[in-house]
Amino acid sequence: MRPATCGERGSVTVVAAGMLVLLFVLVMGSADVAKTLAAVGRAQTAADAAALAAAQEQVAPTGPGPAAVAGQYAASNGGSLVTCRCPPDGTEAVVAVEVPVGRMLLLAGLDHVTASARAVVDLGGG
Repeated sequence: MRPATCGERGSVTVVAAGMLVLLFVLVMGSADVAKTLAAVGRAQTAADAAALAAAQEQVAPTGPGPAAVAGQYAASNGGSLVTCRCPPDGTEAVVAVEVPVGRMLLLAGLDHVTASARAVVDLGGG
């Protein structure tokens, strides 16, 4: 007579292999989410710096113009300036900056993130 567990031999190996595949997919997805969140932070930092630099250039011009200065600050923070609504004679700068995410492990198609920022210069004395 054969033991009753003979037909289930190796079933733990199949379950363990399935769990390892699931764990691998979860780790790759988590890495992609972490990479994307880091890029969002870099994009917001670059947008904030670009907007502040453009607003300062609007009220205290040094020569190149608000859009050019915003582009320089965006680039120095790892991004590229997408739009800049910052007229040279204005007191408000609205910019959008794009930052590359990098190669994704699991989530295909997401290659950059965009952030925007607004800076207003208050020249009022009161």
